[in-house]
Amino acid sequence: MSVSRTLLGLLEPGAQHGYTLRQRYDVWFGAARPLKSAQVYSTLQRLQRDGLADLAGVAAGEGPDRRLYAITGAGVYELDRWLQEPEVPEVSATRRALFAKVVLALHSGRPARALLDAQRQAHHRRLREMRVARQRGDLMAQLDADFEMYHLDADLKWIDGAEARLDRLAAHIKETDHDHSA
Repeated sequence: MSVSRTLLGLLEPGAQHGYTLRQRYDVWFGAARPLKSAQVYSTLQRLQRDGLADLAGVAAGEGPDRRLYAITGAGVYELDRWLQEPEVPEVSATRRALFAKVVLALHSGRPARALLDAQRQAHHRRLREMRVARQRGDLMAQLDADFEMYHLDADLKWIDGAEARLDRLAAHIKETDHDHSA
């Protein structure tokens, strides 16, 4: 997720302080990884440098001055562009690692089926956690849990498909190894 574009979206309704932006971000999007204050302020400085946000005012407080940021016309244009641009479907790093582990396990003669079984169990544990989160959470948490659960379900289907093909995949890897070593 683009933190900078998300902050632009949070700024669009009106000028806000970095502290307020961080709080709103964490409530809506920070369940998995809350933002640190330093990241909010460094992102706001980059947005300002790039002409997408501007300093709308400074208020003195008990601590450091509180800076008020506002989105610029160029920022609204960039936000519109980002919102309308479909996300590129991408296999996550976890899925790529799992694929690599299966291939390397077969390549080395290790038990790939055991690896897939262990991963299946980990996915089922995470699904149970997400079901609890969905039942206990507000609408935002439910939607987030659904997103993860659907992806976990797709991973489980891939695990089942990979397991069904292990013998053929092992033969293919052995054949490929033999062809490249000759």
